[in-house]
Amino acid sequence: MDVRRYAAGVRQPWQSSHALLVIPIVLIVVITVVDQLVPADIHLGPLLVIAPAITASFADAWLTGLVGFLAVGAQAYIGWHFGVLFSRNVLVQILALAVLSAMTVFFCVVRDRRVRQLAQVRMVAEAAQHVLLWPLPEQIGSMKIACLYMAAEAEAQIGGDLYAATPTDNGVRVMIGDVRGKGLSAIGEAALLIGAFREAAHHHTSLPDLADSLERSVARNLPDLGPEEHLGERFATVMLVEIPDEGHVTRILSCGHPPPLLLGPGSAVTVPVHPAPPLGIHGPTAKEYTVDVFAFEPGDTLLLYTDGVIEARDAGRAFYPLADRAAQWAGSSPEELLHHIRRDLLDHVGGCLDDDAALIALCHASSTHRTHRHGADLHVGGFGQQHGVLPPE
Repeated sequence: MDVRRYAAGVRQPWQSSHALLVIPIVLIVVITVVDQLVPADIHLGPLLVIAPAITASFADAWLTGLVGFLAVGAQAYIGWHFGVLFSRNVLVQILALAVLSAMTVFFCVVRDRRVRQLAQVRMVAEAAQHVLLWPLPEQIGSMKIACLYMAAEAEAQIGGDLYAATPTDNGVRVMIGDVRGKGLSAIGEAALLIGAFREAAHHHTSLPDLADSLERSVARNLPDLGPEEHLGERFATVMLVEIPDEGHVTRILSCGHPPPLLLGPGSAVTVPVHPAPPLGIHGPTAKEYTVDVFAFEPGDTLLLYTDGVIEARDAGRAFYPLADRAAQWAGSSPEELLHHIRRDLLDHVGGCLDDDAALIALCHASSTHRTHRHGADLHVGGFGQQHGVLPPE
């Protein structure tokens, strides 16, 4: 975390508390003045305890103690003004006000200490989450990238959804996934998959080999992440994307993950996939994975997402129509596209998601002439099966 940004965040509440300090001070003055104007049998001095109580809600212990001291002084002035400062009743009121102010200051000290501890823990958590889920670069090669993560749990920046992207010798490889569960309880599985992908993406020439490596890593390490009786309940859906540096042929492999959207001018087309079972439930070997192929041309935007997006419901239990909404912003940059989706998605669910949600938008930085596409089935021999849509020669 940037220390300067954190310090600025600390100064802001301090400045606000100084501005709000006017309220209890004015309250002390008003009570003191009015108490001298009302009939003698009406005593407003005990109301002075409100001032330190209010101050404790927005200020630190020092300012709360200062207001408490002023309140005690005002109570003593009222007693002196009426010539009863040393009477039993006034002395008891002064003592009670001093004790209550001291207790308020004590609770402020305890609260401030816990706030500092919470801030430190939050800084450590943010650093750990940043190390685990690296922010994707804005551009890799000719590919512009934007990512969005919305955790279901408050104060969390990562949960059960994950993503990663890395340049390879032949292009860019991207992974987006969703482990079973949500929030902080799913971080272990997410960390396992991200670490495995970052290493394996550079050592396997084909997506089936990469998926097979991830499957073996998950099967090997999942038993260490939780009770053995829950082993069969832990799995992850993953989408692997391979975008070459040259040409427009993009390959994807789905392990139970929702298919991506290909955004063109005013349209959003779901890329057909042939999904394999999710990772972690004794999935297929490399030869049984299906690689789907499609044309990803300059000017197009490829939108990857997790099921937390499309399964988000509004008050009427209707799912979020991602394809329809994304088509409205198909001509936007990746950053603008995700900005629109985030705002629209939160409006759809009423401001709070029930599940983690992640999106990645990818777009070619170049904008050369677009090729008109026609649908056609393509079968390419080799390691695994490949199906897809490509433009004619």
